Amino acid sequence: MIPFLLKTALSALLVASIATVARRLPALGALIASLPLVSVLGMVFLWAEKPDRELMAVHSEATFWYVLPSLPMFLLIPVLLRRGWPFWGSLVAGCVVTVLLYLAVVWCARRYGVAL
Repeated sequence: MIPFLLKTALSALLVASIATVARRLPALGALIASLPLVSVLGMVFLWAEKPDRELMAVHSEATFWYVLPSLPMFLLIPVLLRRGWPFWGSLVAGCVVTVLLYLAVVWCARRYGVAL
């Protein structure tokens, strides 16, 4: 139970730090958020629990393929906000597009033999 609580506290600290920095310096908050800190932490936690090279290689490669369909969301949301959409509507639209792109990536991966 302690390792889970430690992981939870570390993850919460990361998210809270990003939000706090972004209030004063939005670009710096975005830079911190864009760093693959969550992915790196996840890999460290996974390795600590199960040090398996192949598992880590599969996890890392799958992370790459899942990051790609999430990127358009960060372009769609500002476009919608600048066109007068409300924040929540823009966020939902960005998330819906991301889910659809995730499904497309999974479909393409299966079709071309990429294990995700």
